[in-house]
Amino acid sequence: MSLFAFGPSRGPRWQIGLQAGVGIAAPIALMTLIGHPLLGYFAASGAFTVLFAASSPVAERVRVLPIVAGALVLSAALGAAAAASPVTVTVGIVVVAIVSATLAFGFRLGPPGPLFFVLVFGLSATVASSAPVPGWVYVSAVAAGCVFCLLVSAAPLLLRRMRAVRARPLRRLFPGPAWDADAKLLILRVAIVSAVGVPVGLWLDPARMYWVVGAAIAVVGVATTRRAAFERALHRLLGTIVGAGAYVLLAALHPSGLWLALLLGVLQFSIELVVVRNYALALTLITPLVLLLLGAATGTSGDLGIALERVIDTLAGAALGALSGLVHPRARAEPRA
Repeated sequence: MSLFAFGPSRGPRWQIGLQAGVGIAAPIALMTLIGHPLLGYFAASGAFTVLFAASSPVAERVRVLPIVAGALVLSAALGAAAAASPVTVTVGIVVVAIVSATLAFGFRLGPPGPLFFVLVFGLSATVASSAPVPGWVYVSAVAAGCVFCLLVSAAPLLLRRMRAVRARPLRRLFPGPAWDADAKLLILRVAIVSAVGVPVGLWLDPARMYWVVGAAIAVVGVATTRRAAFERALHRLLGTIVGAGAYVLLAALHPSGLWLALLLGVLQFSIELVVVRNYALALTLITPLVLLLLGAATGTSGDLGIALERVIDTLAGAALGALSGLVHPRARAEPRA
């Protein structure tokens, strides 16, 4: 896909964008109003739930998303539990990456694959080690955010025409476990980038080595061609650089409270509109969103050094993810659906 062209439309995305925007903005706004904004920032991670099974009918999404939400909460709990020991966090990132990839590809979970389970683990370890609340409070807030997003995702079922769609059984929604050649190659790539990305991350940015691994796994995606790996790496790198610049501009405005909730909601909504058509453009929005949310949750808002660190981490992760594409045979020409 060209950096400067949009891919073909895959159907309307505004519904998913609206759900994701509400999923991230509403918890922050609500908890800000009652005097506990920090819990709102934690709960906002639940918005990742909405991003799965985006093209499926609502009747099927309400069967798939509770499993995704449970996996995200488990990832958060493991990250919070591991936070006390750098060694545990290091090993945990690799284990979570490989296990989540094995299950995601083996049961045909589809986009965005294992990425967010790894990111939630890393984010949870980072936040739990610095936040002024017990780990169980943090995990409870994430769980509450996931439950809220499940309700948001199920809201269209209030319409009779949505309830009229017959959902396939779970055994068809999650066929498997079965690992074909493509799945095995994708799992191998995730294992490589996580095993190599951790020491690279420890060298570049010990406190946030999960970002290097996450950037690499994002490049792996669910595609099974060398070309796709290099294209996604280029999109991620350039999108992150521009996005870091956007973060600097937005951070200079010192958004907080309800304004921050609105800004993050608009960013998340916009991301879902463009992510399947131009990955680089999506990254220009994803980067400031993640940096603003992470800064608010850890008390580092406005730290411009963090933006530079993220660009460096992303450069390393994107390069690693692209190089891992070399494990795919040259003969493959089409990306996996």
